[in-house]
Amino acid sequence: MNIFISVMWNWGGFSQRDSPRRPWPPSARRRRCNDELAADRRPKRRARSANHAVEKNRLKSNQLICEIQWDRVPLVAGQKDACAWLGFQACRGLALNTLDAYGRNLERYLRFLSTYGAKPHEVGQEIVGAYLRDLVKPSAAPEAPDIRMANATIQQHLAALRMFYDFLVEEGHRTRNPFRQGEGRSSRPLVKREHKLPTIPTEEEWCRVLGETAKEPIRNRLMLAMSYDAGLRREELCLLETGDIDPSRRTLRVRAETTKNRRSRVLPYSLTTDELYGQYLEHRRTLSRERGRLFLSHSPRNRAKPISIWAWSKIVALIARRAGAAGFTPHTLRHLCLTDLARADWDIHEIAIFAGHRSIETTMIYVHLSARDLAAKLNATMTQLHQQRLEAMGRLFR
Repeated sequence: MNIFISVMWNWGGFSQRDSPRRPWPPSARRRRCNDELAADRRPKRRARSANHAVEKNRLKSNQLICEIQWDRVPLVAGQKDACAWLGFQACRGLALNTLDAYGRNLERYLRFLSTYGAKPHEVGQEIVGAYLRDLVKPSAAPEAPDIRMANATIQQHLAALRMFYDFLVEEGHRTRNPFRQGEGRSSRPLVKREHKLPTIPTEEEWCRVLGETAKEPIRNRLMLAMSYDAGLRREELCLLETGDIDPSRRTLRVRAETTKNRRSRVLPYSLTTDELYGQYLEHRRTLSRERGRLFLSHSPRNRAKPISIWAWSKIVALIARRAGAAGFTPHTLRHLCLTDLARADWDIHEIAIFAGHRSIETTMIYVHLSARDLAAKLNATMTQLHQQRLEAMGRLFR
């Protein structure tokens, strides 16, 4: 394990900080403070600060309500009930990815209904069954004819449609929800849910990934290190701002508006990540000296613009391809971090707080993945059996 850790963080000169800049002279510091105090006494400066605070609060409130891109879902935009339901979901303050998934799923459903010439409030069990067959059938693409929709994706489709028809029932357009089978304990899913454990890399794959990451620019190395250290989701990592990092305590703050479940949290990061962070700040100053997003693009087309989640996914995909780590994605870093915490015997509630999970059942996945409980039971059982066999041998051989 020590070998893996040394390979992971031994990046030579990349971990060396540049010499710190000289501090301000005492006289300059006093003069600068006096100038700022004098400026604050001016009425215009106070008014501008108040307006700036109002604008900042307005932007924060707008971050909680995502705008729907209606051009991506033209059928939803043209159907009165579908448009009203999706607009209501946006007003609930759902995450952008969740809102986008609801819109795409409903758009696909309305496109399917158009082939039958049916409207949402006219759907019966026959059309529901036909739509289920359409979801589970193999792909029609000639380059990948055997690819089928994943069970988790099917469940996402059905969840959106259940909520949509609940809305129609509440509005009085239908008497029952065709995508709900039974009520209470007698309810049963239309398609059984598969429970799969997430994939994490082997130690050999992890070392190869780190070896390839060591060849990357400082920004990519910091992003991978910080993503693993704090178990960050892709959106949480890319939406970090300069004010979210506290180098004095080596912590970072994940803001509520950037999380999946709107829960903020404060997380620690390692000393090595702190060294990489110092290097990256020097590099970032060559791109922009303004506050805001922490990770900026250095491509000629989007220079100094915030890096997108899609760009980060492409970077990780290229690293994984060079390392020969199949299935390695940005979310794999989060899976690996939480699994390592479970292997280190962290309490399940501590892992849930660290990960920002709303339900303990989600955290239990990583306890199962680490095989911590099974390993403890196996060791206890084998010790007991071994002791019984030794006692039996002792009685026979006396």
